[in-house]
Amino acid sequence: MTERDAGLKADLHRYLREAREAVLGKLDGLSEYDVRRPLTPTGTNLLGLVKHLSVVELLYLGFVFGRHYPEPVAWFRPDLGPDAFEPNADMWATAGESRERIVGTYRAACAHGDATVEALDLDAAGYVPWWPEPHAGATLHRVLVHLVAETGRHAGHADVVRELVDGAAGQFEGDPRLPALGEAGWKEHRARVERAAQEAGRAAREAARG
Repeated sequence: MTERDAGLKADLHRYLREAREAVLGKLDGLSEYDVRRPLTPTGTNLLGLVKHLSVVELLYLGFVFGRHYPEPVAWFRPDLGPDAFEPNADMWATAGESRERIVGTYRAACAHGDATVEALDLDAAGYVPWWPEPHAGATLHRVLVHLVAETGRHAGHADVVRELVDGAAGQFEGDPRLPALGEAGWKEHRARVERAAQEAGRAAREAARG
């Protein structure tokens, strides 16, 4: 592997690790109920996001490259096919599935994925059977780009869900990139955004009426 490719792989791997930790950090300090609460019409919840991402890691950095995870995972059975579980089974946690088990499985899946990244070159060939041809034949480079995007997307979901749970915002507690407006300042900011949205809506309706 060239020095350039080694640097590119290291960059992608770093962004993936940061996105993973951003997701897990959103569970910190919450009760068993709050990590499981469905807070969107489609049931999005924090622990379900972690459970789903454990499957994503095991698929893309395990199954795709023939590097199968050695331990049984109840919600991950690619050998049984896509109809083995009910829809969205990996997007929520049953009462009997503990936070420790799901988070532990995700961390173990990430460690398994890290070993794949370290073992393979960026141009190593894998096969993603659920991607349409001719894209199913994918390199580690492409898979890493996909994983950074998907994990980052779910980290954004986790940001919103955590804020809905208890108002916590930012990538981590005390994140300096989040303006320190305080409760009153954020309330006024939200009101200003709402006023702007209503004004734009009125203008659009008036324009439509001619």
